[in-house]
Amino acid sequence: MNRREFLASAAALPFAIRAGDAWAKATPLALVTADLEARIVVVDPTTGRVVRHIATGVGPRSVETVGGRVAVVAHTSASILSLVDAHRVRTYVKGFAQPRYTAAHPNGRLAYVTDSKLGDVAVLDVHRGRVLDRTELGGPARHISISRDSRTLWVSLGSKAEQVAVVDIAAPERPRLVARVAPPFLAHDVGFAPDRRHVWVTSGAQRAMAVYDLRTRERLASFRADAPPQHVTFARGVAFVTSGDDGTLRVHALDGRLLRVTRVPVGSYNVQQAWGRVLTPSLEQGTVCVLDDRGALIHRERVARSSHDASFLLG
Repeated sequence: MNRREFLASAAALPFAIRAGDAWAKATPLALVTADLEARIVVVDPTTGRVVRHIATGVGPRSVETVGGRVAVVAHTSASILSLVDAHRVRTYVKGFAQPRYTAAHPNGRLAYVTDSKLGDVAVLDVHRGRVLDRTELGGPARHISISRDSRTLWVSLGSKAEQVAVVDIAAPERPRLVARVAPPFLAHDVGFAPDRRHVWVTSGAQRAMAVYDLRTRERLASFRADAPPQHVTFARGVAFVTSGDDGTLRVHALDGRLLRVTRVPVGSYNVQQAWGRVLTPSLEQGTVCVLDDRGALIHRERVARSSHDASFLLG
C-alpha cells in the first residue's frame, strides 16, 4: 500500500469504538500509579473523585488492565510486578530485573511484560501469577502494543530506540521474534490503529511520528508531533497523542489530519483509552486528566505527588 492509498483508507474508516466501550453494563474506575507514595489511587472517571487508595510495593510505575478486573503494575526499581483489583493487591510476581510496560491479551488470562534490563518480553499468566515464557528481543524493551487480531506485538527497544521489535504471538504462550523495524527517528511508543492494518510509532527525540503497514512493515506516512517523547492511544476512529513536555494532547484523524489540541498539565506523558474516555496522568504534577472521546477535558484532579501511568478497571 502506498501513502495515497493509506490516507484514503484511513479517511474512509467508520467511527468504531472498542468492544465493550459502553458505560451501561459496568462500573468503570481509573487506577492511577502514585510513584512516590507506594500506592495506587482509585478514581471515579465520571466525577474525578478519589474513591480509595491501594497500598503497593515501592515505586509503582506502569499499570495495565487484563481481562477487565485485574491490573498488572510494574515496580521497575523493585524488580517485581503486583497484580491488583479495584480494592487490593492480590499477589506479587518476582523474576524481573526492570519490568516496564504490559500489553494485555484479549483472552483475559495472558499479559506480555517488557523488561528493559533483561531485554526481553515475558508471558505472564495473570490467573496463576506465573511467568510462562520469556523471549529475548536484543535491546532494552519498553513500550509494547498488541495488534487487534492478537497475533503480533511491537516493542520499542528503548526510550529513544533505534529499532522496534516485531514479535509473533500466533501461539500466545510462545512469542517469537520475527523482525526489527528501524524508524526514521529514535522511537518511543507504539500503538495499533483500530483498522487492524496500521501501526503508529512515536518519537523519543523528534517532533515526529510515523505510520506503518502491519503486514509489510513498510512506512506509509510521517506526521508532525509536539515535543518528544510522545505516547499514543486510539478510540472512535481517532488517535490521541500526548506530549508531556509541551503539555498537549493532540487528536488526529487516522489519515494524520490534526483535529484538535487540548492543553493538559506538563508531564502528562502516558495515555490510555476505554469506555469513551481518555486518561492521561502527570508525572510532574501528580494530576490525572479525564477527557471525552473527542479530546475535550472533563476532569483534572491532583491525586498524588507524581503519577506515571493510569488504566481503566471494572469495579
